[in-house]
Amino acid sequence: MFKVIVEEECGCFKRSNLVNGIEVGSKDDALMKSIEMRDHMNDEFCGKHNFKVQEAGDSFVIAFAESTSNGCCGGGCGTH
Repeated sequence: MFKVIVEEECGCFKRSNLVNGIEVGSKDDALMKSIEMRDHMNDEFCGKHNFKVQEAGDSFVIAFAESTSNGCCGGGCGTH
């Protein structure tokens, strides 16, 4: 099994209907699901973060890329 993990759940993620820690049967399906989730998060969330996909063993991790503003949508922000 392969997992799709959101590294840090921002406020927008917590308010969405997306699920963290999804288990998928194949590596290809996990990659496709992580890209689909990343694209949804980049397109539909508030825009204060960009997200990227990273492979880590048997998981694909959706993590913060660089912030697009100085604001924060409610979680996971460090000082800029």
